[in-house]
Amino acid sequence: MKGRSAKPDRKAVKPAPKPRPDALVDPKTLQDLIAVFQDAGVGDLEIERNGLRIRLRREGAAVAQSEERAVPAVQSAVQPAAAPADPSTEGLTTMRSPIVGTFYRSASPYSESYVEEGAYVKKGQVLCIVEAMKLMNEIESEVDGRVVKILMENAKPVEYGEPLFLIESGAQPEG
Repeated sequence: MKGRSAKPDRKAVKPAPKPRPDALVDPKTLQDLIAVFQDAGVGDLEIERNGLRIRLRREGAAVAQSEERAVPAVQSAVQPAAAPADPSTEGLTTMRSPIVGTFYRSASPYSESYVEEGAYVKKGQVLCIVEAMKLMNEIESEVDGRVVKILMENAKPVEYGEPLFLIESGAQPEG
């Protein structure tokens, strides 16, 4: 009878399961996104990439960030409810952030701002950038008009639906 060599038993290492070809989102990516959402302590998070939109929302309008952690639910995208009309903004179009991220007025710290207060803009013109998870999202004007007020400071965090600009719709440059 031949003796066995004294090699330690090695367990076979199972490779990580591959995502199903028909899956819309890689499960690992979704788990990472949920972990970021929970650590950020925000109430809503919406990400759109390659035509796929994922929205995470905590149960309850104002969940305390302390010990209570609600399990986020993936929901369809819903626009935020319209804020009560502020008399000072009547007749103005409010441009809101479509995502949670960081607001930037220019493409880089060394370049000029996309727009200034008083500037006239065309529909589709880039107004700012909102960075979300290292992706730079250009926010475009929804209307032709004049920028009346820039409501955010450069390089500050913004929430989903937070007002960024007030634009006087239809205003035309003189001359």
